[in-house]
Amino acid sequence: MAWCDGSPVTPFRSCSTVARCAKLRRMARILTIEDDVVTAREIAAELQAAGNQVECVGDGSVGLARALAGSYDAITLDRMLPGMDGLEVVSELRRAGVDTPVLMISALSDVDARVRGLRAGGDDYLTKPFAPEEMAARIEVLLRRGVGTRETVLRAGDLELDLIARTAHRGDAELELLPLEFRLLEYLMRHAGRVLTRTMIFEAVWGYRFDPGTNVIDVHIGRLRRKVDASGFAPLIHTVRGSGYRLAEAE
Repeated sequence: MAWCDGSPVTPFRSCSTVARCAKLRRMARILTIEDDVVTAREIAAELQAAGNQVECVGDGSVGLARALAGSYDAITLDRMLPGMDGLEVVSELRRAGVDTPVLMISALSDVDARVRGLRAGGDDYLTKPFAPEEMAARIEVLLRRGVGTRETVLRAGDLELDLIARTAHRGDAELELLPLEFRLLEYLMRHAGRVLTRTMIFEAVWGYRFDPGTNVIDVHIGRLRRKVDASGFAPLIHTVRGSGYRLAEAE
């Protein structure tokens, strides 16, 4: 985890009540898309104090890619962002079928701005300046509301990825995946059947803009393929020449 400026995360708030911390039975993964470092620190520290895991990005385009690739329990989304506006981000998420609860945060407090944020796909709207405790309480409500409604296990043929236990199985065999390999496989499985370009994969999984001169995608796909498509299993990860990769059962 890192702040928008790349510095390490260090929580500095304690949980306001023991009861609030105990309400979440497992550590929730929350993505904070916020370009103001001070605000991001306040959001992340309060959410971490409540027992959550928080990741922060400061660009709308990178935030969208991260949200599409990762299995987050909730998202805090600033309205005004570089790269891509917050309204565009949440609209694209809903268009892609991602139903992760989104708390939109904005300095725009008029009714029209709030309505547009909610109609774009936001689940709640909070105006700046805000009390961190209120923000955390709103996220807590969204987390409770989302329990049991989102997919936690991805499947493609005999391949199974458990997003909660963070385990992968091919048939009866457990796959030993590194964290980056897990994220890469999750992205492929979430978009099973679709051709994914190297640019799409790199920006979604790594969170950076793609360098056409690098072969990092091919290297990691090769390593992942040796684990997923080991001897005795029908290939699931396919190379689409000149385009990218696709995860699909053999036809």
